[in-house]
Amino acid sequence: MRNKTFAAAALLAAATLTLSACGSEDGKSPVSVVSEESGSDKAATVLDQPFEKPDLVLTDTHGKKYDLRKETKGRPTLIYFGYTHCPDICPLTMNNIAVAKKALPKAEQDKLRVVFVTTDPGRDTPAELGKWLKGIDSQFIGLTGNFSTIQAGARSLGISIEPTKKDKTGKVVSVHGTQVIAFNPKNDGGYLLYGEDTTVDDYTKDLPKIIKGATP
Repeated sequence: MRNKTFAAAALLAAATLTLSACGSEDGKSPVSVVSEESGSDKAATVLDQPFEKPDLVLTDTHGKKYDLRKETKGRPTLIYFGYTHCPDICPLTMNNIAVAKKALPKAEQDKLRVVFVTTDPGRDTPAELGKWLKGIDSQFIGLTGNFSTIQAGARSLGISIEPTKKDKTGKVVSVHGTQVIAFNPKNDGGYLLYGEDTTVDDYTKDLPKIIKGATP
């Protein structure tokens, strides 16, 4: 994947226009390229204007209140919006991050916060989220809550999500953007964006730098 630079304002504007869905055919991403550095094989999309971390207070897998800003302050953090019933992109993304995380020294693994925010709170209860994430990485944080609150938090990062609905076959699906946003531990700004085609190797290369607040 090429290394791109995005403007946060363009991301937010595009988010109102385009959606991506787990299992969708188009695989479109709700972002708009502002400038692109050709010839680069870096996976990270560097945001020229870092996002502010969403002001989200939701419920974790233990049924307790979780203040995202407070709990992840000063921590290298990855945030992803998805749902446990997703047939493809969500589990692949989380497993890729989990495998890369295990390659880090134990101390760095403990510093990293990987937050999975459900886009399907009607079905993703704290218990359901906990069971699903335990099979991927027990340190991952799962959050659920009011859909409108979650939607607003995602939108603040340029990620669009829609209420769950039935597809043509009658299956309930959640339509959502598939980006992973990385937050710098030095200033809590969301400075890197990863698309759904980011590989285990990509995350393995980049996580050590994200832990230190550096740009891959």
